[in-house]
Amino acid sequence: MTDLTAAPAAGATVLVAGATSASGVATARALHAAGATVLAAATDPGRLEARLPFAHGRYAVDLADPEAVAGLAHRLHGDHGPLDGLVHLVGGWRGGGGLAGQNDADWAFLHRNLVATLRNTTRAFHADLAASTRGRLAIVSATAVDSPTASTANYAAAKAAAETWTRAVAAAFRAAQAGRKAAPEPQRSAAVVFVVKALVDDSARAADPGNPFTGHTDVADLADAVVRLFGGDAGTLNGARLPLPPAPAAP
Repeated sequence: MTDLTAAPAAGATVLVAGATSASGVATARALHAAGATVLAAATDPGRLEARLPFAHGRYAVDLADPEAVAGLAHRLHGDHGPLDGLVHLVGGWRGGGGLAGQNDADWAFLHRNLVATLRNTTRAFHADLAASTRGRLAIVSATAVDSPTASTANYAAAKAAAETWTRAVAAAFRAAQAGRKAAPEPQRSAAVVFVVKALVDDSARAADPGNPFTGHTDVADLADAVVRLFGGDAGTLNGARLPLPPAPAAP
């Protein structure tokens, strides 16, 4: 696993997409505590206000709609200038029923949430991240990509597509910087895939106290890893697939 040494996110302008989820709130809080300008995007304006009052900017938007994302980019640039980081935490789960149970409605939901939102946001903000002195893109993928089952086929395929898209972003960063044929320069932008079995937070534990959540990664650990990205070596990080450790088992 790549060493994510402690590093400054202070002064970075970071958009958290899917910010009202447990992982989104934890990541936004950690970035805010580290001195970043935190911008939060999600679909529900009420949840944005209630869960992220500390954010420097809150944007209610359908990230699966490319025109809406283009509008978001225009508003965000006017309010805060270009981004240094994009943390894509738009998620969702559909599964079960074996291969025959992998229905089209579930696939449409997963493609919309996991893939379309990533494609739209990375295209809208690619120029920002490539121009930044510490541009970072981070997504969260799943161990299901490595070991898909019939009942997780839709989910694993959508996550695999998101990983592939992120590697393509990494290739674009590399081609524009360290891999540029004419006058290459040190790599400064990086696209990273974090890998977990699943995520868990304190509210989930409280709601299901008998569940050990074996193998799950705490959202706080994901948030810390995101913050550390901003001080890691971009040449090492770019295109990396980084497994995050599970939380310790409850005593």
